[in-house]
Amino acid sequence: MALLADRTEESHIGSEVSVSALTRHTLIQTQRLLLRWARTPVTLLETLIVPCLLLIMLNTVVGNQIQKFTGESALYGSVPMVTIVGALSGAVAGGVLLGRERDAGLLARFWVLPVHRASGLASRILAEGCRIFAGTIAVVLVGYLLGFRFHEGVVATIVFLFIPVIFGLAFATIVTAVAVFTAKATLVEGIAILTSLMMFFSTGFVPLFAYPSWIQPVVRNQPLSVAVDTMRALAQGGPVVHLLTLTFAWSLGAIILFAIPATIGYRRASRQ
Repeated sequence: MALLADRTEESHIGSEVSVSALTRHTLIQTQRLLLRWARTPVTLLETLIVPCLLLIMLNTVVGNQIQKFTGESALYGSVPMVTIVGALSGAVAGGVLLGRERDAGLLARFWVLPVHRASGLASRILAEGCRIFAGTIAVVLVGYLLGFRFHEGVVATIVFLFIPVIFGLAFATIVTAVAVFTAKATLVEGIAILTSLMMFFSTGFVPLFAYPSWIQPVVRNQPLSVAVDTMRALAQGGPVVHLLTLTFAWSLGAIILFAIPATIGYRRASRQ
């Protein structure tokens, strides 16, 4: 009987670290996160409502002026910018909720349950991707009603829709690393100040030549501007290979740099 119990226990432990267990537990926890975010007004505001309202406001206030100066619709800059800003803002809200779950001991409770250890962090990555993609679709639909169109075909459109997902996941990795290492939600929320500065000093807000010459190199090469210019080229046309390479370089660089601290911090926060 003891030998049978030992084998049963070994089988049970083995099942917890199997690939099938990782897949099943990740999907279950992803569903939990999406349901919680859907029931959280702040997350819904940051993901869907605020970006759409921001796009309408930008098009109303500065859209006509930009079109007069450039001869092109301002939507080809503002739609990409707003989709990415919505992804960044939602990541900050998700980081605040992660900190609250840690402080409430929810992460520690999951740690002692018979679930795959990697499913917690994997589910957050998958849920973030779903949230960002939903927000991107919402902003693009509003932009379409305002006059935004895709001119470069189906493949370019698909890449356009996934640029905010890749960029947002990179930023979410940074936010997660900060959220699991600090007990102060204000530090995570302070990242929102950085996203605001990136938005106001990007080529999606106003054309590059509208900025003073001394700051134009910073505006042109900062991550948000690179992603916006990439999405503009994918929708409207123009050189895209170099911009797409830079966008992937920024995103993958952030993921590589912060993935290990985020993983270590998440593990430590779950065991407290």
